[in-house]
Amino acid sequence: MQKLPAEIVASLLAVTTIFISMTAFHFPPWAIFITWAATFAAGGPTSAVMKKFYPTMAIGGFFACAIVVCFKIASQYFTGTAYLIAECVILFTLNATMMSLGRISTFSFIPGMFFGFASFFATYFGKFGPIPGDPYAALFASLAMNALGPIYAWITATFGAHHHHAAEEHASSQVKEAVS
Repeated sequence: MQKLPAEIVASLLAVTTIFISMTAFHFPPWAIFITWAATFAAGGPTSAVMKKFYPTMAIGGFFACAIVVCFKIASQYFTGTAYLIAECVILFTLNATMMSLGRISTFSFIPGMFFGFASFFATYFGKFGPIPGDPYAALFASLAMNALGPIYAWITATFGAHHHHAAEEHASSQVKEAVS
């Protein structure tokens, strides 16, 4: 089977994000693109990359949600400078705890944590998700879209033919000539 150019496959997948974002769930389509590109940056959609990506993305999303929930709770008890200090303590403590999980081999891909972390905050503060401004709805929406990114990467790699640069082809032919 001849593959389509990767640009065509990726563009067709990009078009699907329009329809995904139009649902009642108000999903953040950009969260797909973050983890789609990140999958390739991490080495491509291999089983090893997927195994390190999914748990860490989820950890990042959960910790970001916990930060927002703790900020809301703190806002009920503190104001002004005391509230600012409480936010600093909450963020420092939960972020350090999240990153410390990277010492466990299953969670060692810390960039994956930050893809989930950043996607949650952008979803929450951007008022995406089935209930805009609800941290749990934002968590659901951001995790769902982050989960699709590596799948889109796999589809792109599986059904798309990647092009080679002329410089790569020239270097490859020189190596072949030198070997023979």
